[in-house]
Amino acid sequence: QVQLVESGGGLVQAGGSLRLSCAPSGNIGSIIAMGWYRQAPGKERELVASISSGGSTNYAASVKGRFTISRDNAKNTVDLQMNSLKPEDTAVYNCNFRVFRYGGSRDYWGQGTQVTVSS
Repeated sequence: QVQLVESGGGLVQAGGSLRLSCAPSGNIGSIIAMGWYRQAPGKERELVASISSGGSTNYAASVKGRFTISRDNAKNTVDLQMNSLKPEDTAVYNCNFRVFRYGGSRDYWGQGTQVTVSS
């Protein structure tokens, strides 16, 4: 069973930066899109950023201009560079891969990595 492995979370002061990375543990197949989601305590999970197989990106309004999503097609990895972090960015961040499967697609999720931004 292929899993997504995340790294890069941690504790940072407001205004600081973190970089999250996500990679599959094995051959995951053809990827349709990759994304990062987050869930803060007491809140619903929200899409932070996504990137398609063609490189098109989409960002939540709250992170636009501060976060950058990128992918390495050769390694099937996705990164999220987070700059100018704010306390409200504190959450558990999960990466997501949507992968082609016969007859449709399948979503894979990482285990989650904690990002804590102190004021």
